[in-house]
Amino acid sequence: MVRFDILSIFPEMFESFFGCSLLKKARDRGLIRIEAHNIRDGATDRHRMTDDYPYGGGAGMVMKVEPIARVLETIGADPGGCLRVLLSPQGEIFSQAIAGEMARAARIVLICGHYEGVDERVRQNLADREISIGDYILTGGEAAAMVVVDAVARLIPGVLGNDESAHHESFSEGLLESPQYTRPEEFRGWKVPEVLLSGHHREIERWRRREALKRTLLRRPDLLAGAPLTERDRKILEELKKEA
Repeated sequence: MVRFDILSIFPEMFESFFGCSLLKKARDRGLIRIEAHNIRDGATDRHRMTDDYPYGGGAGMVMKVEPIARVLETIGADPGGCLRVLLSPQGEIFSQAIAGEMARAARIVLICGHYEGVDERVRQNLADREISIGDYILTGGEAAAMVVVDAVARLIPGVLGNDESAHHESFSEGLLESPQYTRPEEFRGWKVPEVLLSGHHREIERWRRREALKRTLLRRPDLLAGAPLTERDRKILEELKKEA
């Protein structure tokens, strides 16, 4: 079982997202545990303040270090005992590879930033890793936390039901996934490729690999530089470039 702890000033945002679909099934089966904690519980003043004006002036408010530190201590998120992740636009870009690394952890703590950011001492002393889900700004880290939990949970054995599914999805092998079809064989004149109906598994796998390479070349050529390509893959790519 992998445990996820999420620190947020809006813990109620997670109830609906984690209470349905695949994640709910995984929780019910005891494969994952998800707990949302209110950062305000770590505040000591009567207004339960979690933010304050930045030193040196400037627009906006900054999340305070003390409430975050206290909540981490309360839930036992000690250094070395878990992976503590600060969700921030300044972090490394989240990827399938990072999700795979995180899926090997027994416990993951996600700290959701808000306002103009968090006190730098959170980043320096309370987080083991800093992650961003993309080059854009969100109102807070809650949406990012949902993305990270979803992506990581899918890679935990047993969550998908068929663990092979995760190996054939886009980005799992550094390429986009090949086209998928299901019944009916023809709809409004739009037909399923004959090879998928042939029953020849080797030919089907060859077709899928070629289509995955083609789709990646056309849509995300940047991925090819880091993909584990075989000599046959490289020959196919040369053919596809000539066709284009």
